[in-house]
Amino acid sequence: MSLHPRPARQIPEQTARIAWAAFPKSCLAMRIRDELGPLFRDEQFACAFPRRGGPALSPGQLAMVSVLQFAEGLTDRQAADAVRGRIDVKYCLGLELDDPGFDFSVLSEFRDRLIAHGLEERILDTLLERLSGMGLLRAGGRQRTDSTHVLAAVRRLNRMEFVGETMRAALEALAVAAPGWLASMMVPDWSERYQARCEGYRFPKSDDARTAWARQVGMDGFTLLEAVHARSAPPWLRELPAVQVLRKVWIQQYHRDDKGVRWREGKDLPPGAMRLVTPYDVQARYSIKRGMGWTGYKVHFSETCEPDAPHVITNVATTAATVTDTEMTAPIHQALRGRSLLPDEHLVDYGYTSATLLVQARAEYGLDLVGPVRIDVSRQRRQAPALAQDAFTIDWDARRVTCPQGHTSAVWSAQQHTVRGVPIVQVFFRRTDCDPCPLRAACTRTTSPRWGRGLQLLARPLQEAQDARRREQHTEEFKVRYGVRAGVEGTIFQAVHRSEIRTSRYIGLSKTHLGHLFTATALNLVRLNAWWAGQPLGATRTSHFAKLVLARAA
Repeated sequence: MSLHPRPARQIPEQTARIAWAAFPKSCLAMRIRDELGPLFRDEQFACAFPRRGGPALSPGQLAMVSVLQFAEGLTDRQAADAVRGRIDVKYCLGLELDDPGFDFSVLSEFRDRLIAHGLEERILDTLLERLSGMGLLRAGGRQRTDSTHVLAAVRRLNRMEFVGETMRAALEALAVAAPGWLASMMVPDWSERYQARCEGYRFPKSDDARTAWARQVGMDGFTLLEAVHARSAPPWLRELPAVQVLRKVWIQQYHRDDKGVRWREGKDLPPGAMRLVTPYDVQARYSIKRGMGWTGYKVHFSETCEPDAPHVITNVATTAATVTDTEMTAPIHQALRGRSLLPDEHLVDYGYTSATLLVQARAEYGLDLVGPVRIDVSRQRRQAPALAQDAFTIDWDARRVTCPQGHTSAVWSAQQHTVRGVPIVQVFFRRTDCDPCPLRAACTRTTSPRWGRGLQLLARPLQEAQDARRREQHTEEFKVRYGVRAGVEGTIFQAVHRSEIRTSRYIGLSKTHLGHLFTATALNLVRLNAWWAGQPLGATRTSHFAKLVLARAA
């Protein structure tokens, strides 16, 4: 199909008359059209369509339908039915009352086109540009960011289910692609082990029997891989996605050597960022945060939080579950700079901060990263605060540190941290100064024959930024300033409530991210509707029992 861009449709007179009769006080879809006009234009999506072929449906209208779909948490079928049967949606799209709409499968095809041509961000960018032109959104001010987990649209599997289901998925793909070839090499026992999904399989109860079962599955997988890669097999079989997944999983889960096939032990498994956890979504990862484990992704929302303007989501980032918040601070700043929406203050929790990021935010992006840094958890801080690192006096120019007892350091060595890659300074005191010190037992437990207490400092700008923030974050002024960040929790709740953001609708990182962009755009429209209607921000809910407890405490 080809795209022939059409000008935005005016609202038919009969559609407008009936819509206003049904909604005399307006509603979300109608107010969006009245305040923003036709938000999306066909020309914005022209590169996703060929020049020849039958005429395509208006991508501008499909984009608007998709946003309204996520605003109300509708399925594709329900969204298509809304276009056919709801007067407020027809008003928003400028359709006649007898417009038949379209088949629901068109929405899925439209999302695929957006991803294939890299147009995902255009949905949110279009709204942000319109709001900037209206004066409702501007750079500077304050923004806040937080993240939440997202469950992949797949079932969580243990290791035995995982390898069994991976083998079964490969056999399923080969049964469709090359049934004759598979029938000629299939082992008779495979029909019993892999005919049904592993979720309904009764695994052996004893540890020895379960280990034997896993070993047998491993041997079956290697047999299949050898057959696929044999010279007599069609070369294209090894390129099937399910076969590629089988190969990766068997490398990660099994050892095969002269001792045979056996499970990899936990310490031999690859890191979580690389390890596959399901054969049906190869980008989903397993992660644990605050004791909660999940398989899937993580989404980061950034929003404005000025009291005199609507709170607008300005950036959405979707990552694998294993990507830490700290790794996303700089990319979020980069994305905001690309949209010309960098704030003066960026309010985040301690997951997004570090000494390096505090300095980088100011130097590279000209903003103040407002958030607590991790506190000192050393033994000295817990047991003898007077001997913690901040009790030592650092003379950066003289490259010397003085301890609380007045002794000066003997070693000052500039190095690179082996894990974090940041510049550090290793400082050591003489053993001859530390041994006779009456505070030695509380200060150090070193067994070095030459050196006493040691300190690990960051490079000067990083250490000074960290020390300053640690002092600042205990002040009342900082607590009041930082308290604004708590409002982003309401954004997470709103996304969960309206679009079930914690469960992905789709398989794969790119499709999941597109769903998050639709969600963010929809939430912005919901908030704008409330802003234009004069609805105040909702207050934090307090249960009747909580009110009773507070009253008794007072």
